[in-house]
Amino acid sequence: MRAWRPILAVVALSAVLAGCGSNTDTGETSAAAAGPWSFTDGSGQVVKADKTPTRIIAHAGEAAALMSFGIKPVGVYADESVKTDANLKNLDLTGIEILGQEWGKIDVERAAALRPDLIVGDWWPAEKAHSGMEEGVDEKSKKLAELAPVVGVSQGKSIVALAEGYESLARSLGAKVDSPEIAANKKRFEESVARFKEAVAGKSDLTVAAMSPTDEKVYVANPEYAPELLDLQSWGLKVLNPASPDPGFPYWENLSWENADKYQPDLILWDGRSHTPTVNAEWGKKQPTWFKIKAAKAGAAVSWPAFWLHTYGDFATELDKLTEAVKAADPNVGN
Repeated sequence: MRAWRPILAVVALSAVLAGCGSNTDTGETSAAAAGPWSFTDGSGQVVKADKTPTRIIAHAGEAAALMSFGIKPVGVYADESVKTDANLKNLDLTGIEILGQEWGKIDVERAAALRPDLIVGDWWPAEKAHSGMEEGVDEKSKKLAELAPVVGVSQGKSIVALAEGYESLARSLGAKVDSPEIAANKKRFEESVARFKEAVAGKSDLTVAAMSPTDEKVYVANPEYAPELLDLQSWGLKVLNPASPDPGFPYWENLSWENADKYQPDLILWDGRSHTPTVNAEWGKKQPTWFKIKAAKAGAAVSWPAFWLHTYGDFATELDKLTEAVKAADPNVGN
């Protein structure tokens, strides 16, 4: 299974072992070329077609990325309700067939009726699968891959690289990726990065851990498999690398609640996806060992955009929130 939530990883762990623009259309799609089309997939394979695909089914985040460049898919499958999915909740989905709103379940019959000529889903290196085709996905849902070629950018070492990859895919599909609107989103992102770097430089001793709490365990994210955390590290933030990631699902180190305080960061980045509990005083009554983490007791926690970012604009928005949290953080909390 994917990095989609340790929550699903926990719920699913009981069944199987298991992370630019402001979400609006920007730029118009130019007429697709009639000639042969190809794109190098995140797996390293070159995907080819006799003509440029126009009827595209995409996973949620990947759909948002394409739509930010003016490419509108005919169908979308999501891991949760499209009303709460961070990538889709502010997008106009009029005219787009919703093929799934639960991780691992895709209506392939409805997808087939759309006559797709391309399926777009991220490539997940740890699982060697595209979004919607990972281990644990309903076997009927995996038949989506039989309808058309599957392509996607790798969830690798950087969200910046991921966004650039989808820009390249959009360009190959005929999008005008040099529009003023897209340029403005890139500029806003670059400005957000500059502000973040400045805030981090002013808190050089600040330590951070990315976590996701569940009823059963608390999960500590492994930046090696979280490109947004690798970006934050590359910009100077000291994001903790857990000592013992799960060998079978290396996105996380799994801690029992008795050992929730194994790490003592100054600031907690908590998984901000819709399935994650709100880590407040009420949560502490349910799991009092949460507050054995000094940062949790001090309320030094901020939402982390875990495993969903795909666009320059979304990253800029989330980065601005993190910048303010860094500015407000006390680098001595975890001592």
